[in-house]
Amino acid sequence: MPANETGSVPTSASPPSMLDLIRLSPRRLFPPGGVELYRQIALLTGMSDDHEVLDVACGKGVSLEYFVREFGVQGSGLDADPALIDLAERRTRALGIADRLQFQTGLADGLPYRDGIFDVTVGEIGMASRCDPAACVRELTRVTKPGGFVVLVQLVWKAPVDAGRQQVLAAHLGARPRMVVQWKQLLRDAGIEDLHTEDWSDARTSFRASVAKPFPDFAELFSAGEKIGIMRRAWRHWGWRGVWTAMARERAVHRLLTRERILGLDLVRGRKAVEPPAGVSDTGEGDGAQVDAEVSESAPATAREIQGLPLFGTEEDEGSHA
Repeated sequence: MPANETGSVPTSASPPSMLDLIRLSPRRLFPPGGVELYRQIALLTGMSDDHEVLDVACGKGVSLEYFVREFGVQGSGLDADPALIDLAERRTRALGIADRLQFQTGLADGLPYRDGIFDVTVGEIGMASRCDPAACVRELTRVTKPGGFVVLVQLVWKAPVDAGRQQVLAAHLGARPRMVVQWKQLLRDAGIEDLHTEDWSDARTSFRASVAKPFPDFAELFSAGEKIGIMRRAWRHWGWRGVWTAMARERAVHRLLTRERILGLDLVRGRKAVEPPAGVSDTGEGDGAQVDAEVSESAPATAREIQGLPLFGTEEDEGSHA
């Protein structure tokens, strides 16, 4: 996919977040929601072999590789971490699919792509970790074709949280949750309509029949040996102070997910509006108002049957994609 600019993003000097630590794992984990969530995205957007798909905050490219393998799309991935992009590119070359899957380093508020070239754009959890969420959504919309789909997979606040605490928790998490109504408003403001939302933070899943929080965190995801390896890598990136700060943040996030249950995971899909005819108002009011479908009856059966999955996919989720 042609780009209008290139560049790398320096590693943040801030202490590592939970998302930073998870990305240091050598395991190729599916992003939050696991393979079932990404299959649902493909179904909701009608992905096929003539589609161009962009995945923003793609990490090691696990979900984008899934779209390419299973649905035959042409994939482009972007992430702020050049080390992850390097890993994704090396795997792509090793698999012999470099003609169908390309990666670039960059930030979501300044996508290095031309206007209106993607059929589907996906904004992952880390999309707005270093930039303004509204600017990110506008950029996703800009590079999407009129009539194409914009999809967000984002952490959401399930209860009101004061602004100061939001800022602290966002730093701990490495992501910027918002209320789902706020994500939807950002999409509307950017020109996205026909919104459809699904809650993927249900505590009960096929993997964990009885739990006390919506999804596993760093404390559950890795073995003791894996945690030690990750902390060693963190030490090389951020030093001892960064490691101790990361450990404190991990405990805070563990308490947040275990006791408070104020954080969830939502999928929001919308379609980029086609320019209205001259003289026609596009206010979204009255008879022309858009209708949000909260896992509507018209959605594919998968949307109604799947209640949600863990925050970070297991090795079983990865299957042949590991």
